[in-house]
Amino acid sequence: MKTIIQFILVIVIAGGAGFGLQRYLQQDERELAAEIPRPATNKAIGEMRPGFEIADTDGQLRNVSEWNDQVLLINFWATWCPPCKKEMPAFIELQEQYAEQGFKVIGIALDDLQSVQDFADTIGVNYPLLIAEYDGIDLSRSYGNHVGALPFSAFVDRQGKVVSTHMGELSKTQVEDIIKPLL
Repeated sequence: MKTIIQFILVIVIAGGAGFGLQRYLQQDERELAAEIPRPATNKAIGEMRPGFEIADTDGQLRNVSEWNDQVLLINFWATWCPPCKKEMPAFIELQEQYAEQGFKVIGIALDDLQSVQDFADTIGVNYPLLIAEYDGIDLSRSYGNHVGALPFSAFVDRQGKVVSTHMGELSKTQVEDIIKPLL
């Protein structure tokens, strides 16, 4: 009988210690979570779009200023990025649907010319594709892509201000929700 009481006492003590340790660790986690700095808002939003001049798939230098007074979706992408390729058919549809209202998609490829041409020909891209290769990383950062994620998209209003950015794949509906008020 004494052994059973000792066994029960050990279980109660161990359970209490485990419960106390768990509460202590949860408190530490809550305190740590409160101390972790949250990412600052994208400082590019509300600012004038950064300028650039990049060659397109035909080798012609294209300057962002040629699309002044248009609503822009500037999309940073690469052929080796599955979500980048997945969102492009929606961009093709959007370009066709809203071009007459002053909307323009500009694809900035962090890739080589041949890969971009091969892919673009396969899916029938109807908007300018610019070949930035590794320089595109710095340009995407100037638009607020501080982690270097792909795909990364920036939306620019008719006055040339960055109004929104998005890391990751975009759907047609998400793009329309952003551009319709700007058109």
